[in-house]
Amino acid sequence: MSHHFDVLVIGGGVAGLSVAWRAARRGSRVAVADPDPGSGASHAAAGMLAPVSEVTYTEEPLLRLGLASLARWPAFAADLTEDGGLDLDYRALGTLDVAFGSDDLAALDELAAFVDKLGLPAERLTGRECRRLEPMLAPSVRGGLLAGGDSWVDPRRVVKALLTALQRRGGALVRSRVAGLTTDAAERVTGVRLASGETIGADLVVLAAGAWSGGLEGLPPDAVPPVRPVKGQIMRLRSATPILGRCVRGVVHGSPVYLVPRGDGEVVVGATQEEMGFDTRVTAGGLWELLRDARELVPGVTELQVHDVVAGLRPGTPDNLPLVGPSAAAGLSLATGHHRGGVLLAPLTADLLFPPSSSEAHSPGAPPGEEDELRAICSPLRFQEHR
Repeated sequence: MSHHFDVLVIGGGVAGLSVAWRAARRGSRVAVADPDPGSGASHAAAGMLAPVSEVTYTEEPLLRLGLASLARWPAFAADLTEDGGLDLDYRALGTLDVAFGSDDLAALDELAAFVDKLGLPAERLTGRECRRLEPMLAPSVRGGLLAGGDSWVDPRRVVKALLTALQRRGGALVRSRVAGLTTDAAERVTGVRLASGETIGADLVVLAAGAWSGGLEGLPPDAVPPVRPVKGQIMRLRSATPILGRCVRGVVHGSPVYLVPRGDGEVVVGATQEEMGFDTRVTAGGLWELLRDARELVPGVTELQVHDVVAGLRPGTPDNLPLVGPSAAAGLSLATGHHRGGVLLAPLTADLLFPPSSSEAHSPGAPPGEEDELRAICSPLRFQEHR
C-alpha cells in the first residue's frame, strides 16, 4: 500500500465513502481509513430522502441543502449502480404524513400552507384518501399530507455499492483506526497516524468520522468541529408480503415516528432521538416506544417478525447544519455534522468537495451562484466568529 495519497478520507460512512468515490472518479489517488466501514450511523440509518416532509419553520437553510441534494440523487444512484453493480432499492414514491386529532390536522394545515408558500410539491389528503393510498393505516387517521417528491433508499446497500465502486476506481481501504493527524512546521495537516503507529501522508485529509470527528488527536484548535453524538434507536421488521408502498410518518404521543418499506418486505421503524453521549445500547424502553407509536399508525406492524435492532450516533451540530468544506487548518476539509441527513446529503457533500467533471454522468448541480450559497450554508468556517 502506498504511504501517500492525493486524498485520504477519515471515516467509512455514506458521507465519507461518497466523497472518496467522487474523488476517485476524478482521477485522484484516494484512501479511506476506517476499521469497519459502514458500521456507524450509516448502518442504523433508515435512508429517507425526505427534505419536504421534514421541513420546519426554523430550518429553511437545511431545507435548501436537502432539496439540492435530493435533485442530485437520481444521477448519483445511476452512477453508483453502474460502478458498484448493486441495486440500491432507490424509490421515489413520496412520504405520507398522517394526523389523528384536530390538533394534528391543524398542524398539517399549517405545514401544507408553509410548503405551498415555498413552492414545494405536497398534496393535502383526507383520511379516506390516505387509506386508499395505504390500506394498512389505522382507521383513526383523519388526514394527511403527501410529499410526492420525497424518496428513500437502503443505506446498507449504498455502503456496499460505494465500497465496491471505490475499489473499482482504484481507491484503497485502510481498515485501521486513525489515532490522530500529522502536521508540518507550518501546522498544515499532512496526513494521519494510525493506531498501529504507521503514518500515511496525503495532500488533502477529509475528516468524515461522524460523531467522533471532534475527538481526533492533533486537530488544530481552530479546526475542531463542534459535533456531538445524538443517539437513535431503530428497528427492522420483516413481512412475507409488503404492508406499505411508501414512507409513512406521524407524531404520536408528542414524538415523531416513521415507517420505511423495503422492496424485500422489510419495514424500518424509527427513530428515537436521545442526548446520551456515546451510548450505543439498545434499550427495552426505546424499542417499546417505537413499537407503541408505530402501532398507532399501522396496527399490523405488531404481527411482523423482528429482524434487527440497532442504535447509532448521529453527528449533531449547534445549528443542525452540516460541516462540509475547507476547515481553518490548511490541508484539512470536513464532511461531518449531517445529523439526520447523512444519506440524503451524500451527493451534495461529494459535489461541494469535489465538483463533478463535465465527462461524468452526474447532474451538473446548481447554478454557480446558488452553489456558492450552498457552500456558505454548510461551511465549517461559520463558527469561527463565535470562537
